[in-house]
Amino acid sequence: MRPAIKAIEDRLHAARPGTIEAELVAIALDATAGTHGALFVWDKGEHGLALVHHVVDGVTVTLPRVIKHEGDARTAGIALHVFDGAAAYLCPDTSRDPRYTRYLSDVGAIAAAPVQYQQRPIGVVSVATREPRGLDAAALRTLTEIAEIAAPLLRRAQVDRASRAATGRPLVIKGLSPAWHEVERKLELAAPTNAPILIRGESGTGKDLVARAIHWNSRRTDEPYIVVNCAAIPETLLESILFGHVKGAFTGASFHKVGEFQKADGGTLFLDEVGELPVMLQAKVLRAVEQGEVQPLGSNEPPDRVDVRLICATNRDLEGMARTGAFRDDLYYRLSVMTLELPSLRSYKDNLETLANVFLEQAAAAHGKPAPRLGTTVLARMAAYDFPGNVRELKNTIEHALILCTGDELRPEDLPKPFQSASSPAPRAAAAQPTLDEARESWLAPLEKQYLTDLLARHHGNVELAARAAGVNKVTLYRLLKRRGLHLGRTVGPKPD
Repeated sequence: MRPAIKAIEDRLHAARPGTIEAELVAIALDATAGTHGALFVWDKGEHGLALVHHVVDGVTVTLPRVIKHEGDARTAGIALHVFDGAAAYLCPDTSRDPRYTRYLSDVGAIAAAPVQYQQRPIGVVSVATREPRGLDAAALRTLTEIAEIAAPLLRRAQVDRASRAATGRPLVIKGLSPAWHEVERKLELAAPTNAPILIRGESGTGKDLVARAIHWNSRRTDEPYIVVNCAAIPETLLESILFGHVKGAFTGASFHKVGEFQKADGGTLFLDEVGELPVMLQAKVLRAVEQGEVQPLGSNEPPDRVDVRLICATNRDLEGMARTGAFRDDLYYRLSVMTLELPSLRSYKDNLETLANVFLEQAAAAHGKPAPRLGTTVLARMAAYDFPGNVRELKNTIEHALILCTGDELRPEDLPKPFQSASSPAPRAAAAQPTLDEARESWLAPLEKQYLTDLLARHHGNVELAARAAGVNKVTLYRLLKRRGLHLGRTVGPKPD
């Protein structure tokens, strides 16, 4: 066995449980220098290929999607063609290939190989580049070898997850920025524990999705997941909602009500907007968290015992509220055993195009319309906008634009009113205006260079530790260092002439 192939086999066997799909795509991208990668597996129930892992320019974007035969087989897409024929396929130029179908964003070249187990295809792995002719026959051979090595491991993972329908998986978006890498790292370590978790961030940053991801990745994933929005319930009713009440506890209490803590027994309780929790109830919440005891309103019986994992979210300064007495300090310290700080959309707008395309696909599926392309002017308008509502506002913006769109490309006039401001600066002359990629590169290059320099310095030049902290593999980190003109010596710095 060639050393390179042996290294790939060792890397796949070393993958943690539940990560074989992600590791397979990462290996395929590293080995072929692709920018996009995808893994499809056959879903017998849906009778189609289910997308289980998808990477776009380093960002993991896995939307629930199943590709089926509908109409002309030539338009079913390259992945389904490879699966049906059980043969690898190279598309050096997508503009000349009638089998190519666009998904999320356009690519220029594609290589795809079947993943076969016991001489039958069980899936397809593919890589792509943005530019045509970015992949060749050698890349296709390498991809085929990787697929052969991964087949038995992927089959084992399929059997382990047979009880979960492929299309029922939640939307996954990972790797959006260094700050999100840190959130994902903490989430992966904290989710399997029973520790309370406090999620902090501006409105619209995805606190509810992160809470669900924690529950999904915990040992309680098959137990109840209960959500209570503390800001949406009148203060007079909140105690009854959380802890329940007995019949006759107050006027109108004509039945015994089970509280949300009791409903979440064995599972997870997510308290959204926990900063709105009345001080008078905070002691009862603390008792439920620390001692696992809840007392229904009006009950004289011994407290009920519950086993609940508590996740809380807020956009308020709980630490400041604790100092002023607006929030109990003992409850604050208990809830913040592990704190996840979610970054705002403003901090990772270089991935705006990928996110917008994800939401465009979602909205198109929800409204039964074909997904149009994002026009360059639309992208420029969104890149210049501050998005105070963060990811939620971006998602709503895209849905608004899709509904108004009547062609195959979103136009500026399809965007909501905040994007139509007459005070927007006039565009520069065409000759002087950089392309979107040029503008992005000029903005990103110095930030990425500084980030890499600081990262390697913190880990004393140890690339393996630095790559792990950044949430990427070593090959990717070396590629980034080379791209930014940095070299590894006693210190990290510009490459010498």
